[in-house]
Amino acid sequence: MRFLWLMAGLLFSALAWAQPVREVKDDTGRTLQIPAQPQRVLVLHEALLGVPLLELGVNVVGAYGRDDAGRSLMGVDAIRNVLGERPGATQVRGIGAVGSIDLERVRALKPDLIIGTELDAGHVATMSAIAPVYLQRSAAGAAQGFAAQKALAALLGREAAYAALLRDYQRQLASVKAQLPPPAQPPGRYLAIFLHDRINVVGTMSGMVQAIEDLGLRRQPLSDGSVQATGQSTLMEPISTETFGRLNPDLLFVMRTFTAQPQGEAGVAADLDKLTPGWRRFLRPARQRRVVYLDSVKVTTPTVASARHTLTAIEQWLDKRHAK
Repeated sequence: MRFLWLMAGLLFSALAWAQPVREVKDDTGRTLQIPAQPQRVLVLHEALLGVPLLELGVNVVGAYGRDDAGRSLMGVDAIRNVLGERPGATQVRGIGAVGSIDLERVRALKPDLIIGTELDAGHVATMSAIAPVYLQRSAAGAAQGFAAQKALAALLGREAAYAALLRDYQRQLASVKAQLPPPAQPPGRYLAIFLHDRINVVGTMSGMVQAIEDLGLRRQPLSDGSVQATGQSTLMEPISTETFGRLNPDLLFVMRTFTAQPQGEAGVAADLDKLTPGWRRFLRPARQRRVVYLDSVKVTTPTVASARHTLTAIEQWLDKRHAK
């Protein structure tokens, strides 16, 4: 029996490498050959890579932070929260704890392409023995909005799927844009805040940012030195409570950490009460009902889906304004 399993594995590998390949250059400048039409893709970051690929219809077979049955071990399931229930879809299996690859699990999933970020460069030599490894740049400032998903669509021949997603998104975008009240109309200013154990300003790589800027809003400039840059996150950088208290963008978006419950206004308010007591009195966007409360899990992936979740949150904010 062991011999039969060995022969089956060798046969699968032979068939995988027998399929047509093409030469590409990844975002770190490496040239490699990948399958012309990958059938079993494994990702080294679920939110930045796995969710965008799944929305495009790519068969993602493995990622960090899941067990062998495909259940999330991260406290929050990014796939389900962003993309919803996917009846009949193949479960994304786990390849080990975040940052710790179980090579036996990777081999068992029989990927024909592995996609990681530039931070996974140290795994290339080992994992290239299993399947080609393509690295996509994801550092802060390297990509805007859901441009990373567009690049993945081009890489894997999913341009038609991406175009269909974009059409539906643009219809919703036009509807929301027509309803924006002054001063949130273009060329208004916005700022997005992420609450963790401190107050952070959100970067540029997410569907949320894409949606907000496609509405015609522009990022509120912050004074030099007000952002305490650490370079440790693709999503956010901390600001002081004093800087936060002085903020007066035309539209302020606020969300709390991924695993915190409840998401939305009630949870955000509880966090702000701890971080900066009295914020409802001194923060002008709060006094003037110019705050949109977001679910961080849904809006922070670089996907069309996250952009649409953001538009939906803005629609709900508009409905509440109209009701008062």
